[in-house]
Amino acid sequence: MNGIGTYQETAVLTQDKGKLIVMLYEGAIKFLKLAQKDMQACNYESKNTYINKAWDIINELNVNLDMKAGGEISENLRKLYCFMLTHLSTANFKNDQQAVQEVIDMLSELKQGWEAIAG
Repeated sequence: MNGIGTYQETAVLTQDKGKLIVMLYEGAIKFLKLAQKDMQACNYESKNTYINKAWDIINELNVNLDMKAGGEISENLRKLYCFMLTHLSTANFKNDQQAVQEVIDMLSELKQGWEAIAG
């Protein structure tokens, strides 16, 4: 592994949970913005790859929700994540840039909330 890769892995492993969640949101947003660019360029294979990467991040956030400790907040997040996953699947199939933007907007709002919590 190169020095940059080692640094990035160490940075992820040493982040507290809130900052790690912010990083996951940032990654999903980044991949979705890249997917939008590929949609505009009619680069469908790459668009699919980026949407799938964002989908994987959102799915990981969803399956790792602590439903017992999180209560209503976790339930609402689960519903929102499931909506995003369905929305992205449809957006990928229909090549719908607006649907991708809607998910970016939702993730951005969630990211801001977690940034406030994580400090």
